[in-house]
Amino acid sequence: MKKEYKHTNTTISMINYHFVFCPRYRRKIFLIQGVEERFKELVTIKCEELEIEILEIRCEKDHTYMFLNCLPTQSPSNIMKDIKGYTSKILREEFEILSKMPSLWTRNYFVSTAEMVSEDIIKGYIENQRTRY
Repeated sequence: MKKEYKHTNTTISMINYHFVFCPRYRRKIFLIQGVEERFKELVTIKCEELEIEILEIRCEKDHTYMFLNCLPTQSPSNIMKDIKGYTSKILREEFEILSKMPSLWTRNYFVSTAEMVSEDIIKGYIENQRTRY
């Protein structure tokens, strides 16, 4: 992971968020041909708009995780709201099978500010998604 500081007129920062989130009902949307590639394109577009640097983004069959470098003015909840809302709207318009879902993403997500998050923590989060609250 790159260790570069972001500079603005008043701040110097290095805030790296690690996000993990799942499609609603743990549907395996990333197995649908073209969804993963389009999702990554949409996240890239939204992150450029928000001035967020993507350090890494990966998709598994039923979840995605990403490392993002953000400005201190950007909250994790707003980042997730923007990315989930934007990708959900467009993916559901472009892929007919996804348009039948009432919503694409769960409201839940995992976020950490640690530089490195262990694979066990990520697996624990994903397994806990099977439990409905």
